[in-house]
Amino acid sequence: MRFVLLCLSLTLSATPSWPQEAIGLAAPAEVKDSGLLQHILPRFSLKTGIRVIADDAGVMVLETAPPGDPVFARGEVIYHLRIEDSDRQARFLEWLKSDIGKRTVESFAPADGEPYSANFDIAVVESGDIVEGDTQLGEELSMTHCGRCHVIGPRNRMNGLGSTPSFAVLRAMPDWSRRFEAFFALNPHPAFTQIDGLTPPFDPERPSPIHPVEMTLDDLDAILAFVSRIDAADLGAPLKLQ
Repeated sequence: MRFVLLCLSLTLSATPSWPQEAIGLAAPAEVKDSGLLQHILPRFSLKTGIRVIADDAGVMVLETAPPGDPVFARGEVIYHLRIEDSDRQARFLEWLKSDIGKRTVESFAPADGEPYSANFDIAVVESGDIVEGDTQLGEELSMTHCGRCHVIGPRNRMNGLGSTPSFAVLRAMPDWSRRFEAFFALNPHPAFTQIDGLTPPFDPERPSPIHPVEMTLDDLDAILAFVSRIDAADLGAPLKLQ
């Protein structure tokens, strides 16, 4: 009888319990769809007894740009984890950045697309480069107006034109802010771009060859604020600009 009770006690002690409410983790669709969260979250919970679940309204948030701590990458995209002031959330962040957390991320083999990496280099963004503004609006405007040609981020990483640099590559250039501030004057943009109150109207005899890009100076400020916070691509040797 004592042997049976001992076995039962050992079994119960080895089974994780969830005495506290689960912590929600919101993540971009491409991360959720890849299956990564289904791979790493149960392993973290079994290791620590802290339950983390995928939840679009979660208090922890994975994003493709700061603020937040960089935790893993896929291709050129580096994902950042933003947490609140909570010991349990901090434990999850620490685990992701630990050797075992990194190995767990890199052991996941997605059915489609590139694998995830937990070891990567980040191009440092100087605080003086940060532009204040509505970054969320800037991201949406970038997708709407620029995403037809440029890769803005993971949301359209398969839709850009091969002949145009991604925003991450442009961000790595020393004069990135000048390029974005004056993009409407740099070819081929003048042929199809109108900035309200700044650029002259199109010549009636030479209309825009495509659906025109129309924005205001406030829109441009929002795009600059968004771009100032994205991770610059690691281009290796210094760029030699023509």
